[in-house]
Formats: sequence, C-alpha cells, structure tokens
Amino acid sequence: MPDGDATLTLTLHARIAEIGPADWNACAGPDNPFVSYGFLSTLEDSGSASARTGWLPQHMALRSPAGDVLAVAPAYAKSHSYGEYVFDHGWADALERAGGRYYPKLQVAVPFSPVPGPRLLRRPGSGVTPAVLGQCLAQACQELKFSSVHVTFCEEAEAGALTECGWLHRTGMQFHWENAGYNDFDAFLGALSSRKRKTLRRERRDANASGLVFRTLTGPEISKGHWDAFFRFYTSTVDRKWGSAYLTRRFFTMLGERLGERVVLMLAEDPSGRAVAGALNLAGTDTLYGRNWGSTGDWPFLHFELCYYRAIDYAIAHGLKSVEAGAQGRHKIQRGYLPQITHSAHWIAHPGLRRAVARFLDEERPAIRDEAAALAAESPFKQEEH
Repeated sequence: MPDGDATLTLTLHARIAEIGPADWNACAGPDNPFVSYGFLSTLEDSGSASARTGWLPQHMALRSPAGDVLAVAPAYAKSHSYGEYVFDHGWADALERAGGRYYPKLQVAVPFSPVPGPRLLRRPGSGVTPAVLGQCLAQACQELKFSSVHVTFCEEAEAGALTECGWLHRTGMQFHWENAGYNDFDAFLGALSSRKRKTLRRERRDANASGLVFRTLTGPEISKGHWDAFFRFYTSTVDRKWGSAYLTRRFFTMLGERLGERVVLMLAEDPSGRAVAGALNLAGTDTLYGRNWGSTGDWPFLHFELCYYRAIDYAIAHGLKSVEAGAQGRHKIQRGYLPQITHSAHWIAHPGLRRAVARFLDEERPAIRDEAAALAAESPFKQEEH
C-alpha cells in the first residue's frame, strides 16, 4: 500500500484471472481494447505473454478497506527489453558496465503492442490518482528488488502526473490518421494536394487491379481457416525481419472468441479464393488500431491498400475518429498519417543511472518534437487543411 494511506491494499498477481474480468474492465473502461481483460487474458492464456517470451505477469491491484478493486495496472517482470518498442538497451548496458543489475525490471505495458492508451486504470469515482499508483509501482519495484519501473505508451496526462512525482518523462513518435468528418474516401482525397491525391488514387487503382479480392471480416465471420492463413502471414513476416514469434497460433483463435466484433481482419484473396495477405486490426470506441500484417508474395501497393487505405475506409464507414497504424514508417505521412507524440514514464532506483537518463531525456524530448514538426511539414494535405 502507498505510504501515508494505510486504508488501501496493494497486491501483485501472477495471473490476470486472479483479479477477474468484472473488476478489471470496471477500471479499464470500454474505449481501448488493448487494456481490456479479453485482450490481456488472451496473451496469457495462449502462452504468448509467458515465461517462454520473458513476460511474467505481475498485475497490480489496489483495493479499498472493503476489498473492492479501485485500480489496476498491466505489469510484467521482464528479464530483457524485447517486445516493448521503447528502447532502453543503452540504459541496461550502462548500469551493468557500472557493476549494477538492470534486469529484472517492472514493465507496465501491453506486451508486443506499441499502442498508446491508459496504463494506470482506475475505477470511475474511486478517487485514486495516477500519483498514488505511481507510488504503488515504485514501492512494488523496491520490494521486488527490481531496478526500475517503465510505464510505456501511456496517456500524456498519466506521464505528466508521474513526472510531477519525480519520474522521468520520455517521448516518442508515431503516425496516426485523423477523421475530419469525411463522408467517404474520396472526401478524404479531396483534402489532399492535387499531386498527392493523384498518387493515392494510382496506388489504390494498381492494388485493386492485381486480381486480388479484398474482404473485411469481423467477429464470427472469421473462421479457423482465416486464422490459419493469418498465422502463416504473421510468422513469415517475423521470419523476414529476424524477429521472434511471440504470438502463438492459439492466440488468434482466442482473440476472435473473446473480443468478437472488435476484431477486424482485412484479407486479400487470389482468384482461387486462397488468402494471400492480411492485416489485423482492433476497433476501439473511436479508433481503429492496426496490429499485425503479412503476405505470401509481392503485389503492387498491397501493404498500403490493406493496412492504410482500407483502414481509413473502415474508420469513415463506422464513424471512428482516427486510425493508429503502429510504430515507425515515415512513408505513412504521404498516405495521410501524420506525426503524433507518444509518452512513457520511468522510475529508476539507481541514483547515478537516474541522473544520466534524465540528462539524456532532457536532450531527446526537444529533438523528438523538432523531428515531428519537420515531418508534419511534409503533410500531403492542402495548405489550408494543414
């Protein structure tokens, strides 16, 4: 429990099931599917977030004197820094060269998912503040004898509240598409400069002239065969990028079962009806989140069509405010996805490492913002729209 408030009880849980779906979702809310009980429990129960992948659940729960769950946080003990997308390998190397031990650390995040959203999940009306949860996390870190706590891809307000309590604030950058009330894709194109508009039309025309048939499936429309095909796409993409296949085949079936209509699978099929490429998305209350993609071959502009343009089509048709297409990708700017600042907060026990990281972040933050401003100047939108 946090210092000075003996009425609250802090517990850590090796399985999200120990907290339960009702209490977890009451704190997480309905907006962001990645912090829902359904998504996080699927990662655990499928063996994706596990000892095999080095993500050991240590989920935090804060309870009232009556035992009611007031707040939770998705937390994991980590023995490495993979699958996080906020890179701290240099910090680990520095501490270990100085004779310290960086791992294990406590990671408050959604495993393998660089999706911004809430991380300090509080039941409405609980009165629990992000500062209190930050204090709880720091206390848990010290009791576990871990080196640090990292709350990654959190909301800006969460990062700000933790920074006021002495945590270190780090920023990053992604590319998101914003819906300005477009009626259809052509209305979106109309907001672009003439040259960019012609480029996107040509890319869509060439992608749709390849002989492939495109389908958007949700919920029960997604069959075992579709998931079998998508898992092949996923593993082939991992193999090409020399990465690790964290997600198991079982994960995708369970995801469809537990998140239902929030799962949006976009497939490309050849003339025989065989799926040859796919893009997996999750739909939130007002945002479509791009998750994974893969293909068995090369077709003109197929990646842009499946991952960017059809995501925009879906968002417009369903009245969503934005599309978040994942990490990295300067090429997204010309497709209407503009730079957005992301946030994380870090608590480091070792005073020397903390000072060094603070100096580094003081230099990195303005550099990130300057880069985002420079990239925003490459916007494809008409000047008056931009």
